[in-house]
Amino acid sequence: MEEKSLTHGIKLKDRIGYALGDTAGILTFSLIGAFQNKFYTDALGISPSKIVVLILIARIWDAVNDPMWGAFIQSRKPNPKGQYRPWILGFSIPLAISAALMFFKIPGLTETKYLIYAYVTYILYGMMYTAVNIPYGSLASVVTDDELERSSLSMWRSIGAGIGGLPGTVILPMIVYTTTGKYANGTDIKALDENKLFWCVLIISIASVLIFFIHYKLTKERVAPQKKEPGEKYNAAATLKELLKNKDFVMLSLASMLLVGFQFYYQSTYTYLFTDYYGKPGLYSLVTICTYLPMAIFIPIMNKLIVKFGKKELCAVGMAFAAVVNIILFALRGTPLAANPTVFLVFIFFSGLGQTFLVLEVWALAMDAIDCHELRTGKREEGMAYAFFSFTRKLGQTLAGVGLNLLLASIHYDGELSKQGIALSDKVLSRLYDISTVVPAVILTVMALILFFGYGLSKKNLEKMHAQLDLKRAEDTNE
Repeated sequence: MEEKSLTHGIKLKDRIGYALGDTAGILTFSLIGAFQNKFYTDALGISPSKIVVLILIARIWDAVNDPMWGAFIQSRKPNPKGQYRPWILGFSIPLAISAALMFFKIPGLTETKYLIYAYVTYILYGMMYTAVNIPYGSLASVVTDDELERSSLSMWRSIGAGIGGLPGTVILPMIVYTTTGKYANGTDIKALDENKLFWCVLIISIASVLIFFIHYKLTKERVAPQKKEPGEKYNAAATLKELLKNKDFVMLSLASMLLVGFQFYYQSTYTYLFTDYYGKPGLYSLVTICTYLPMAIFIPIMNKLIVKFGKKELCAVGMAFAAVVNIILFALRGTPLAANPTVFLVFIFFSGLGQTFLVLEVWALAMDAIDCHELRTGKREEGMAYAFFSFTRKLGQTLAGVGLNLLLASIHYDGELSKQGIALSDKVLSRLYDISTVVPAVILTVMALILFFGYGLSKKNLEKMHAQLDLKRAEDTNE
């Protein structure tokens, strides 16, 4: 009985179990950034302009679906297995099925029928991902209430996400492309093989279910749900209104939205860049390694850095550094250095070095912002908060998808040419490099500005807030 009353004191098992939840989710989610756009343009023959409309309509539905699901989760009474864990496990199989369907090509359909199929499967996957991801995001707040333990969970979640992204971004690019011809300089022209891609996705989807099950067995909800007054009904609209009044929560949601947008944009754009510009799709595998390798440098000392400098401060400076790296990369366009994929990967490593702080700590920052909401309102409403947070992150995915396809259309990219063994023009390739570098530089700069000047939970302010919250919780317990 005494162990159940503890609200902190997590062990390695808890950290690994929590990390595995994002490993399982990102196994399929990372495939969207790495392959979905190229699958739609090259395998299904859907034009970029139509993909833009598809993504926008999917996000309009998410604006309705995500808050509804968050409110539903928040209003449910927890069963003996917990308030959030059963939902994660229960929807893991539908999520896996929808992921496999999203990359399945039915032979012989027209572009219109392929587009309809894309609408159904893409929106279905988004709904299933929401069903799993909102309770998963909320779970961290009830695993522990200790700030450094939450920071540790955020880091382990990032590790889990990095591992989950490896099959889709490292292994698959070396498997799912075939050579269809050669450029004038002897570089291979590569085309996506949709059959190889589907079978790889199917295997990954099955693996995700198994990992979700292990996640369920290893995690534990320690923080008891907040008691409700008899007859009290949950008011989702009132909660959303209060969240929107919370400047720190809104600013962090905006920064997180741009982070996801940045990640999806560079993942998708680099697929085209390394396939068409460099003619080496296999090297795309190194993008993820170069981006996440810096984590190995900082994870052992992250909590010490947080204690000394603060989470907000580290994330803001890191984003500013990453922005400068990408600005230099854009400035190199047209030079021999830009034509060397190894040099490009080195810059990606240094960009990843700056991004590491926010990537590792974004979920800890989110928990801090939700604590701020509790201090303001007296209510702990993780479900609705994460529903809104999740929706803004999907908006980031939308910005990436819409922006990329508009830019591909503007540079006159034609996905059918590589399948026919025809090289893209030098003008198109040059512009492809431009959109692969200048857009990330701009997004990273905006994120740095938001963290420096918009998000207010600095090290000093966070210490004051947690002291006030601890006092308030103690008073509520004694009542």
